[in-house]
Amino acid sequence: MRRSGRDLLSLALIDSRNCTLHRFSMYQQSLQVPLMAELNPPLWELGHVGWFQEYWIGRNVERHLGPAADRTRPRLGSIEPSADRLYDSSNVSHDERWHLELPEPDSTLAYLVETLESTLDMLAHAPETDDGLYFFRLALFHEDMHAEAFAYMAQTLGLPMPELPWPIPVAQRPAVGVPATRWQLGSRPGNGFVFDNEKWAHEQRVPEFEIDAQPVTWAQYIEFIEDGGYDEALWWSAEGWAWLQASGRRAPRHVEQVRHGLLVQRGDALVRAALNTPVMHVNWHEAQAWCRWAGRRLPSEAEWEVAAGIAGSRGFRWGEVWEWTASRFEPYAGFQADPYADYSQPWFGTHRVLRGGSFATRPRMKHVKYRNFYRPERDDVFSGFRSCAL
Repeated sequence: MRRSGRDLLSLALIDSRNCTLHRFSMYQQSLQVPLMAELNPPLWELGHVGWFQEYWIGRNVERHLGPAADRTRPRLGSIEPSADRLYDSSNVSHDERWHLELPEPDSTLAYLVETLESTLDMLAHAPETDDGLYFFRLALFHEDMHAEAFAYMAQTLGLPMPELPWPIPVAQRPAVGVPATRWQLGSRPGNGFVFDNEKWAHEQRVPEFEIDAQPVTWAQYIEFIEDGGYDEALWWSAEGWAWLQASGRRAPRHVEQVRHGLLVQRGDALVRAALNTPVMHVNWHEAQAWCRWAGRRLPSEAEWEVAAGIAGSRGFRWGEVWEWTASRFEPYAGFQADPYADYSQPWFGTHRVLRGGSFATRPRMKHVKYRNFYRPERDDVFSGFRSCAL
């Protein structure tokens, strides 16, 4: 999809909007949700998706210039007169979003219909070049990200989630040895759409390493719990131990029972989880603590990318849970923000990198170069990890 032409991109935009509306329907019975640090009001989230597409495509007089577009150029007027005041995530803080007088759902849905129709009309006449299609691809991937956000928000709120393909049990595979290599970390120019934090490919020496063929499973993680892992400061960083004491956590989020069968909350249901599926809803601190206890370590993002790039034929399996890496989210050398400047730049230094994708991630989003990033205490997303030998 990063190199998709107009026809395929048009179908993908329609598909993405259908997924957005389907996942938003999980909230239709209860749009009034509690204010939580990791949530957005569902109705705000929906309106923001339409606003983003309109702001960067329909209202952007320099959309044909792609990443070279001037982000400061005045925009054309919006279909929704209050759109910028309501939905601009760069200027409307998280807490403010909970106190806005948002349009009713029917009005918001009509706004999404109009903006998509406008987008598809403009796409039909857009230059079929990487620059000409840049903002259409950006809007597609942005909406796919918010579709996943609708899913993990529903999980947080305990809402029904019937359509998601939860991970299924798989046989444990032996760790994979990866020889020392010189690797081009990041994306190269001329390969279609690239997120700004992937720019640009640069050679990095990666020494020989051994990495798990698949993410750490519940069976492996439960051993840590039952061995008193949540009671022993030795396994935790100072920051992680402080988080643990403040949270009172005794197991990963959404775990209701460990002994006598693993019970976890999935949406609105309490289910018995298979032990040979990836551990989920762990944050970076928990992943790091397990690795210390197990005498292992988290992979760097370069190691993860190398393994995903060359070890697939040897059993390296990814894409069921987002995977924490040891790497702090930092820019590559020579970084310059793209027009959507708030995508990466504000989060450098405070977030950790995750790689791969989850079962709730749209397949077209999963890419070996894609860098996801969250604060180390986040455990509401569909996150797990794998480990490397010391």
